[in-house]
Amino acid sequence: MIINHNIAALNTLNNLSKNTAATQKSLEKLSSGLRINRAGDDAAGLAISEKMRGQIRGLDMASKNAQDGVSMIQTAEGALNETHDILQRMRELAVQSSNDSNTSEDRKNIQDEIVQLGNEIDRIGNQTEFNTKKLLNGQAGAAQTATAGTIVNSGNLGTGVGDATTLDSLVDKAGNNLGIANGDTITATWSVNGSQKNATFAVTDITSDALSDITDAVATDASVTSAATAAGVTTITAAGTGTAGQINGFSIEVKSSTGERKEAASNALSNFAEGTQAKDVRTDGSSTFHIGANAGQTINLSIEDMRATTLGVNNLQVGTQSQAETAVKVLDQATQKVSAERSKLGAYQNRLEHTINNLTTSSENLNAAESRIRDVDMAKEMSNFTKNNILNQAAQAMLAQSNQLPQGVLQLLR
Repeated sequence: MIINHNIAALNTLNNLSKNTAATQKSLEKLSSGLRINRAGDDAAGLAISEKMRGQIRGLDMASKNAQDGVSMIQTAEGALNETHDILQRMRELAVQSSNDSNTSEDRKNIQDEIVQLGNEIDRIGNQTEFNTKKLLNGQAGAAQTATAGTIVNSGNLGTGVGDATTLDSLVDKAGNNLGIANGDTITATWSVNGSQKNATFAVTDITSDALSDITDAVATDASVTSAATAAGVTTITAAGTGTAGQINGFSIEVKSSTGERKEAASNALSNFAEGTQAKDVRTDGSSTFHIGANAGQTINLSIEDMRATTLGVNNLQVGTQSQAETAVKVLDQATQKVSAERSKLGAYQNRLEHTINNLTTSSENLNAAESRIRDVDMAKEMSNFTKNNILNQAAQAMLAQSNQLPQGVLQLLR
């Protein structure tokens, strides 16, 4: 028997220390609710769960970004809804003014309201903003270079019609003669950047006057640089570039020597549609929405200039019957532009709403995966704690017993 070393007590103490450490870890896990509290608990699991946490927080923020995008779109679309209503009212007034039952004083009163409505469209375009960012004045639009506006007529003239085709042989798309005769008056009316223009051509010799004579009469105005005709196609190009060179509402009216409007000829020659949209020079101001957890997961949204100048309704004139008729066409084009922009915004909003739903689902699934790696199984850990606690109590009791073993040596010394 020896007394300098109590091996049994040392073994018991070692086991007690292990059980105490295990009990402390169980207490830490139970109190935090986490299986991994430090890298030593599970190095690989910690690395995986930290990457997942980064993805989860990125997805949650991306969802907020998309929600901000929806809010911005709703702000712009709400303003354009009011612009739509104003354009409809302006068109209503233009139709009213085009009726010759109105006196010049009546048309002046209508003109006053048209001017104020145009000013309100400008105010909406200049002042609509989201988080101090202007939305409808072109600052949120995509990059573009300056272009002049063009309009093209190719819908109703026969394919054989060219620059030198004489007026007596002009036919519509169906091959019917347009019936232009000597003594007829051909008047072209159009609007450039809201300022209305007109040119008149008198038919003197039906066998020598040609389609090019009409376009030449139009081109005498400084607002257009060319009025070129090809086989069945007439193209009018503005002199200026940018929105200053925007052509709206081009129409041609043919009247007989008695002043009677010739419907077939007027309709065939007046079937103009926008060829090239007039645009100002603009740097890229489109909005970028980060809608993912990783770099590069973005979408871009541009909102075009929706002010009166760009829509072609500034300085709109309805003081005469012909001006009012042209104004109706101008307003139809403006309404179409606003409708197209609202349709685009609606498509983006629907996309972002689906994006939000997808981000929410992805975040939920990643949270569940991260929880399985990092969270503690409370029932299992409580069992471990109970086991280690019992072992601690047993080890403490045995340590007390092992400390009594050297006492037996005293019996030998008596």
